[in-house]
Amino acid sequence: MIILVINCGSSSIKYQLLDMKSDDAYDIIAKGIAEKIGLPAGILQYSPIGKDKIVKDVPIPDHKVGMQLILEALTDKETGVLKSLDDIEAVGHRIVQGGDFFSGSVLVNQDVLDKIAFCADFAPLHNPAHLLGIHAMQDVLPSVPQAVTFDTAFHQTMPAYAYMYGLPYEYYEKFRVRRYGAHGTSHQFVAAEGAKMAGLDINNSKIITCHLGAGSSICAIQNGKCVDTSMGFTPLEGMIMGTRVGNIDANAVLYLQKKLGMDPDQMTTLLNRKSGFLGVSCKTSDAREMDELANGGDPKAKLTLKKFTYDIIKNIGSYVAVMNGVDLIIFTGGIGEHNSRLRRRVLENFSYLGIKVDYEANVAWGEDAIITTEDSKVKAALVCTNEELVIARDTMHLVTDNQE
Repeated sequence: MIILVINCGSSSIKYQLLDMKSDDAYDIIAKGIAEKIGLPAGILQYSPIGKDKIVKDVPIPDHKVGMQLILEALTDKETGVLKSLDDIEAVGHRIVQGGDFFSGSVLVNQDVLDKIAFCADFAPLHNPAHLLGIHAMQDVLPSVPQAVTFDTAFHQTMPAYAYMYGLPYEYYEKFRVRRYGAHGTSHQFVAAEGAKMAGLDINNSKIITCHLGAGSSICAIQNGKCVDTSMGFTPLEGMIMGTRVGNIDANAVLYLQKKLGMDPDQMTTLLNRKSGFLGVSCKTSDAREMDELANGGDPKAKLTLKKFTYDIIKNIGSYVAVMNGVDLIIFTGGIGEHNSRLRRRVLENFSYLGIKVDYEANVAWGEDAIITTEDSKVKAALVCTNEELVIARDTMHLVTDNQE
């Protein structure tokens, strides 16, 4: 089954075209990204597997045009990988926030669209963009079935005492204010892959997964099910991130709002777009640039990285307590997969658990690896996430089951 996987951001569309024969037998045919949508100068990247990447500077005024450009690239007579759009049998979308409406992937219908729209208040930077992507694909490929996979679905197994806030209960009943988490698709995938690598039965295991990137979250997974996660009502809560503040006393937000004379929208921008790495370092939200600044002696960059490392350690430690132990700690995401020094610094803090870092294995860069020694009482691994594969698998099953 030829499946196009779409991941829409507010100004970008990441995509991957896969030929799914089964869950574990598949080929990636092409992938790429349409960037700077709605800005004066757009960029379309298209990478047919086994061939040179093509980069075009082209205006992309909206997501519908972005989708059209992606489909034109896939069907181009000279560099395309499809004979026609009729070759696409299904489309799968990543959705950040599904609230407590969805505990798994579903086919798109009007009820699903309405619920994604309802959850837009919980993820204002993400869900509206996802809806734009779905509607754009409906316009371009109206007869092709579409499915959606939710980042929040995996976290629906959290017990109430883990997801509830200490607010009046009526606000949960009326407005659904609770912890939802994010990155669930990634946490679910790497936990399963990591368990195989470590020789664990995931249904009898205690695993902590660290998805570390521009957005970061940590998840406690017991017997294959999420029992807690660091992100909250929105992806803002948890550890310090690229531009997100992470955990903060709510009164500090109200205090600053009064002092700075900000309205709620301005405060939302401050907390989501101007804080985190960017806010503390005063220079960059990019972890690679932060490393360079810290290596050059920049004190704020050093502080930022130390806080990031500390937040990871603190979250892992709390989840060890929650599960009364841990069998495997997994690192994934752009930072988790490519920063061996960060992994080492985190793991060395858990020597009391009997963790022994394999320093030679830990230099792995963007490839799956066990990074602890054979006699380490707790294993640790680098597992490259593949959210697109999870979405493609779920889409394949949903479409196939619907056809039977």
